[in-house]
Amino acid sequence: MKKLRFAVMGCGFWAKFQIGAWMELNEHVELIALYNRTLSKAEHLAELYNVPAVYDEAEKLLDNEKLDFIDIITDVETHPVFTKMAAKRGINIICQKPMAPTFQQARDMMETCRTNKVDFYIHENFRWQKPIRLLKEKLASGIIGKPFKANISFCNSFPVFDNQPFLAELEQFIITDLGSHILDVSRCLFGEAKSLQCKTQRVNPNIKGEDVANVFMEMEDGLHCYAEMSYASILEEERFPQTFVLIEGDKGSLYLGPDFEIRITTKSGTTKELVEPVMYDWVDPDYAVVHSSIFDCNEDILMGMLGKKVAETTGEDNFKTVQLVFDSYHSAAESSIIKY
Repeated sequence: MKKLRFAVMGCGFWAKFQIGAWMELNEHVELIALYNRTLSKAEHLAELYNVPAVYDEAEKLLDNEKLDFIDIITDVETHPVFTKMAAKRGINIICQKPMAPTFQQARDMMETCRTNKVDFYIHENFRWQKPIRLLKEKLASGIIGKPFKANISFCNSFPVFDNQPFLAELEQFIITDLGSHILDVSRCLFGEAKSLQCKTQRVNPNIKGEDVANVFMEMEDGLHCYAEMSYASILEEERFPQTFVLIEGDKGSLYLGPDFEIRITTKSGTTKELVEPVMYDWVDPDYAVVHSSIFDCNEDILMGMLGKKVAETTGEDNFKTVQLVFDSYHSAAESSIIKY
């Protein structure tokens, strides 16, 4: 089978992990070019991964190289720009979350891809974390009966701004950066919301945006889901970058807690199961649960591009998460309840 040829746009913090995950799929894909506005960063990764071409001009790359798709791993402000460039050249697109800086730009990106008949995917990997996938399986098995309440928690005091200092400059921070993940996990586990209410706070005085957000949703099946996010929480059980999830049903509960332990509690008692991330040689052990999920997300998108299945994180699907993100800001600003 002919390999799909692709280029990576952006060679910052996340690129080496994204590329490492693609290398696990090199039977099906071939990385032929890198773009970065600071060329030396592209040259460094090109040497590391034997990539034949580097560019500091995105349009020149897209015009010179014969590509099946691009993987956009740049800051959110450039996502609409690179999406439009590639779509008009008939090149399929994978774009990092969050999709776009504004709701309207996200809508325009989708329309551009539809008009030009190119595939559009969002690299949303939290739903692909091994513990969350197993939790989803356990929930679907019916072992806790009909779920009626859930809490999704990502709260810690990790100095996220050290690795990504640009985040401190964002007027809208934790919901766009982290909420894109957590609200997508809520959809993955429980389906769509029929109402939403959000409250936010800024605890860190040295940043521009909010670093605490709490989102309450009633899902279409009636389940109440509380999603809490914080980078200002100094806690006994901090496990960055782990997500904790408690789901309560009429026959029991499921709890994904610290260090990837899933506890199933029914009237018969509690059982425990550990599900640890795959330790690929390119992952940072401190980020293993996130980094290893990049492979699963890439593989799912690849199968979609190859026509073997419908990928989970298409642009169309992720747009529903985008709506929850921006509706959360609207709800917080207006102290309102959003109904769907």
